[in-house]
Amino acid sequence: MEENIQNNQEVLDENHLIAIRKEKLKELQEQGKDPFKITKYNRTHLSKQIKDNYEEFEGKDVSVAGRIMAKRIMGKASFCTIQDSEGKIQSYVSINDLGEESYSLFKTYDIGDFIGIKGFVFKTRTEEISVHAKEVVLLAKSLRPLPEKFHGLKDTELRYRQRYVDLIVNPEVKETFLLRSKIIKELRRILEEENYVEVETPTLTTVATGDAARPFITHHNTLNLDMYLRIAPELNLKRLIVGGFDRVFEIGKNFRNEGMDIKHNPEFTNIELYAAYQDYNDMMDISEKIISTIAKNVLGTTKITYQGVDIDLAPGWKKISMIDSIKEVTGIDFNKIKTDEEALALANEKEIELEDTKQTRGHVINEFFEKYVEETLIQPTFIIDYPVELSPLTKRKPTDPSLVERFELFIGGREYANAYSELNDPLDQYERFVKQQEAKEKGDEEAGGMDEDFVTALEIGLPPTGGLGIGLDRLIMLLTDSASIRDVLLFPTMKPNN
Repeated sequence: MEENIQNNQEVLDENHLIAIRKEKLKELQEQGKDPFKITKYNRTHLSKQIKDNYEEFEGKDVSVAGRIMAKRIMGKASFCTIQDSEGKIQSYVSINDLGEESYSLFKTYDIGDFIGIKGFVFKTRTEEISVHAKEVVLLAKSLRPLPEKFHGLKDTELRYRQRYVDLIVNPEVKETFLLRSKIIKELRRILEEENYVEVETPTLTTVATGDAARPFITHHNTLNLDMYLRIAPELNLKRLIVGGFDRVFEIGKNFRNEGMDIKHNPEFTNIELYAAYQDYNDMMDISEKIISTIAKNVLGTTKITYQGVDIDLAPGWKKISMIDSIKEVTGIDFNKIKTDEEALALANEKEIELEDTKQTRGHVINEFFEKYVEETLIQPTFIIDYPVELSPLTKRKPTDPSLVERFELFIGGREYANAYSELNDPLDQYERFVKQQEAKEKGDEEAGGMDEDFVTALEIGLPPTGGLGIGLDRLIMLLTDSASIRDVLLFPTMKPNN
């Protein structure tokens, strides 16, 4: 009851403040001083540049601009602090420098307003680098007050919904997204150095395939055709290898109509890369190089801490098969469990439930791995050689056709990368598509569809190829020590607030 009364009072207070600000804007417009008619401001320097190079700028005229974050009115002289894209800087503003009319206007400006300041650089008596204003111009009026500094954005839901406010009042949030940009830039640099070519493939597809996931469905009106937001760009990228590209990569959005939690968002950023004449061992090498090099060059170290856990990303990561990892943790050896019936009996004994469409030895192995092993993989570990049932696009191991040459990379108990020695046998691929289609018809919403054109591409000929996918949002979570995927997405998917 008390909380509802407080919330209602806060709404009333905010509405009152908004009304006052609108009235101020109206008065400015009536005076012919509408800030929204200003189209440009000649800013010469940013705050950080001035503060980092004070000796160079002392006594010199500069022009800065930004949002008012603090203001102290002291009669005929005042101080204000503005925030630009690189930080904050203080300004000294007096009636003697601006004149009575301009100074009176300045005193009416609100926290959140954008202003431009022209003046010379100096240090105050407290040694704070500042701009002594000769001119102050209102560039845009903030009609809605910012939340108070210490308790305005405790509600994480509100922070995600109003990311623009979150970025203003929480500088560390902006730093996370600047770091995200640097990570992706370094990723591109590494791959270009390895002679990969960046390409773009369609986001709208006619077949939901490329991975096991429930797709988003849309409709193309002109073609009167149901289409899907892509689950993964995999098949189109492999078509490019068929077409003669040796190494390609794509950084882009994938979409999966599935659950949401701290690790999953329906719309996420992924990188996939493919290299002709390579296999999953080469993909392990490039995975290790990408992640360790980004950590070293962007963070300055390969030793990181994620949510209180120390992790070393230096090269030399562990490699172990899925079956051996289960044996290592539980003592159960699936090499001695040869049939579906034996595996399902063991699953029943351990109270592991499987969906009706996943009643195979391979699916039991995967469930055991997820239940007993995954959370134990803290230091970087490649889990290799997966059951064939889990990987319809992967080449079988020559020494054991029940397994495929696939790995997933685990760090801190989470998966970060997935890679294959790509299946290039069109006959085998067709049969696996048929099995996927059968599973789909039995009700498996995550099963992919038949892509006959991709089979045609394989019939034209795909050389031995290694392929790799890395979830960039999760990697950025790891490298920025962010607890939730929403903390590294500027605009995470949210339920409408109504």
